[in-house]
Order: sequence, then C-alpha cells, then structure tokens
Amino acid sequence: MLRVLVVLPLYGGSLPVGRYAAQGLREAGCLVDIFEAPAFHSAFTALDGLRLGAERREALRSGFLQNVSQAVMAKADAFSPDLVLCLAQAPLSLMDLKRLRAAKVPTAMWFVEDFRLFTYWRAFAPWYDIFAVIQKEPFFAELAAIGVNNVLYLPLAADPSFHRPLRLTAGEKKEFGSTLSFMGAGYPNRKRAFLELIGRDFKIWGTQWEGEPRLDPLVQRRGERISPEDSVRIFNSSAINLNLHSSVREGEAVSGGDFVNPRTFELAACGAFQLVDQRLLLDELFRPDELVRFDSLAGMIRAADYYKDRPDERRRMAAKARKRVLAEHTYVLRMEALLAFAAERLPSFGVRPPCAWPERMPEEMRLAVARLLEELRLPATAGFDDLTAALRLKNSPLTEVETALLFLEEWKKQYLR
Repeated sequence: MLRVLVVLPLYGGSLPVGRYAAQGLREAGCLVDIFEAPAFHSAFTALDGLRLGAERREALRSGFLQNVSQAVMAKADAFSPDLVLCLAQAPLSLMDLKRLRAAKVPTAMWFVEDFRLFTYWRAFAPWYDIFAVIQKEPFFAELAAIGVNNVLYLPLAADPSFHRPLRLTAGEKKEFGSTLSFMGAGYPNRKRAFLELIGRDFKIWGTQWEGEPRLDPLVQRRGERISPEDSVRIFNSSAINLNLHSSVREGEAVSGGDFVNPRTFELAACGAFQLVDQRLLLDELFRPDELVRFDSLAGMIRAADYYKDRPDERRRMAAKARKRVLAEHTYVLRMEALLAFAAERLPSFGVRPPCAWPERMPEEMRLAVARLLEELRLPATAGFDDLTAALRLKNSPLTEVETALLFLEEWKKQYLR
C-alpha cells in the first residue's frame, strides 16, 4: 500500500488544491498523511508585526521557514512515505530536499502556478524527482535546460464530492444568486473588464478589489475571502458564472494565456454554466459544445447578453461540461496519473519490505484486525505496518486492540530490527 505525505503551503491558491489532491490519493488507494503548514501561518505573519528592519525581518522569516521545513522532515521520518508530494510554495527547503534525495525518498512538486510570474521553480525544480506542471511549452524546454527531465503535464481538476450541484434554500439563492457573478481575486485585467458590466445584475466575490471605487457596489461582503463551501453556493446560484483568467496587465482584459484555472473544472463539476476566456490548452480538455468561450471583452459581453435569457441552453451545456469533468478531470484521476508516472520513471518506486503480521497471533486479534481494516478503509491485503501507520493518523482515542497493535510495532522496532 503506497504511503504519500502531502505537504501543503502556508497559504495561497494552491492550498485547497493540496487538500483535494490528498483526498484524490486516498480514493486512489493510498495511505495519506498531510503536513498542515497553514497551522504555522499565523506565527509566520506575526513576524511582520515586530516592526524590525527589512534585513532583520527577512532573516527571521528565513529561520522560521527552516524550522517548518525541519518539521516536514520529522513528519516524513515518522511516516516513512513512498512519496512526498509538495504543492506550489510548500515550506520544504533546498537543503531538506537534498536530504530526502540522499535518503532515497521520492519527491514530487505539483507546480500549479504560472511559471512566467513565479520563477522560484528555477532553484527548486532540479531537486524534485518529479515536477508536475499545468503548462506545456516553452516551460518543458526551460525545465529540460536546467536538467529537469521527469516533467509531467498535470492540469487542474475538480473534486466531485465537494464541487457538485446543490439544492439551495430560498435564503441562499437570495444571498448568493445573480444573473452574472464572478468569484476570484481582483487582478488588474478583471477590474478593467468588469467596469463594462456596471449597471447589470452582477455580483463580485473575493479579495483584492480595492482601488477601483466604481466596482465597490458590486463587491460582496466588503471583499472578504470566500470559503470553498460558499464558492460552491455561488456557482450553483448564478445564472452565468464569468470565468476570466487573471492577468497583471490592466490593458489586456483577455490575456489569451495557456493554462486552465481550477475554477473552470469546479464550475463544470457543479453543473454551473460559465463563460470562459479562450486558453491555449482548453480545447484538449473540453469541447466547444461543453463550454462557451470568448476571446475579447466585447465577446464576453455579447455572450452574457445572449445566454442570460436562454436557461435551457445554459442547462444543456452545463450538463455536458459536468459529464466531461466526471469522466476525465477529477483529482483522483490526476493522482492516479501522477502515481503511474512515478512508477514508470522512478526505479523501485513503492517497493518496500513485506509488511508481515506477527506469527501466532490469537484468533480473537485476527478478527479484530479484520474489523479494523474495514473501519479504516484499508484493503484486506494491508500489512501490519500499513495498519499501524493508519492508526497513528487517527484523531480519536485508541481502543485496547489498537493500543496493543502499536505496542507490538514498538516491540518489533526494539527487538526485531
């Protein structure tokens, strides 16, 4: 049974992706532990409140992140993973990546960011055994130029158990519903584009919308961060969900970039209708009769005007998009692709000594073990080490049988290894 340690970032857009990926790994049959880096975020940001000079503050931030990286290493040492999967900006230092390589612990990064804007990959990518990305060329060529060969194109996805159609109350429909909506951060191109929609039944949700007072009446909850749960309610409540990819260039309302953002898959999984700007990699993920594309600001407005009074067409197209996501674009499928790539490229991936059960185990305990495997959703073929690793991940108090099994594990470590 493969064990995967998922290392989350302290904060940011890749954080929910990491949680969905962990769930996808579980559904793929892996034993998963998560390094909860967000638990350290408040302490990290508290350093900014010390009112120190920039140089001293940066030294403290660097030292803090080194300690967090050491905590990741301690977690890996205790869990003995077959793979350490890091999400973009995970707090794992170069030094500790090198230590994991020396210890022959495979590592993978899912770089779910734009390589042109976030360039720290140049330093880190060569030290990951697998580098999964959401873009293709010229990123592949640039990675190859610095010696990174195990590169996997792994687009984003949706979690159908979370991103799904909802039956909303009348109060939820009133709060979250509108003819047009947008959920996301206030990038310059979006602020520029949405000025053209003032005066319509349009709600904007998300953060970083300051600086453009003409949009203030449209921004909901005073620009507070929206939870993933409320995002799904927004998707389900809106007649038309605008999905305009971000760009830091204000004069470029529709950027025509390459990667496809997570919102594209999440909206489709919810059975929600969306208008999405054309992306270079979109056509290999969805057919034209599944998603309505636009390639200009004028095209977005024309499509919004056309579809606002055509609910039947919206429903038919949204249903096709949802069918496509369920068949091809879920996190469990993405994680299965990642594991298959690791098995193909990394020698001895997932090979570990047999997890034998202790001999002469009483029949009563054998039955108890069988029940435990079922309760923990482990396969019947799971070995002793798999079960004890799963028990160590439990949050609830241990039973007598569970305590006895962990005692046996410690005894094995002391006397049989």
